[in-house]
Amino acid sequence: MIFLANRDRYTQRTLLREIHSRLSKQAGCENVRYHPSSRRPRYVFADIDTESFLNQSYDVENARLEIRFWYPIGVDYEYYRINWIEPTRNLMLGFHQDADHPELGPCHIQLNYEDTAVERHAAASLDAHPLAALDKRLQQLPSALETIRWQDGRPSLPEWSDSE
Repeated sequence: MIFLANRDRYTQRTLLREIHSRLSKQAGCENVRYHPSSRRPRYVFADIDTESFLNQSYDVENARLEIRFWYPIGVDYEYYRINWIEPTRNLMLGFHQDADHPELGPCHIQLNYEDTAVERHAAASLDAHPLAALDKRLQQLPSALETIRWQDGRPSLPEWSDSE
């Protein structure tokens, strides 16, 4: 069992259960579930009614959230991926705090289209409890989605800043 230093002794499983509980109460989140199972969760998925979730009209009626937190050995902060996925447009916008793109720092925002990364930009690393980081990223999703520009049927993500 892994405990997170200074993180209220959350394990990955208890953290994902708390995320599941929060999303189950969030407007616009439906069919909140674990993957692969509630006994060994690695992700929390939720189907999204975009208008209810974003509290505004949006080009796509339904989307999906995929959330994962994990704790690599030798790193003093948790990794996460908080992905907004639009299957009908084959689009993914995600906040990723991991070691995948060190040139961008520990955290970045990434736009994928048709299963290929289109753009990545550095994002502020949040030195906060994982649930606080999740809340912050979910609050930032509407403005990040508004930043996406479409030209000739392809999306782009101009320079994005998460400073407030």
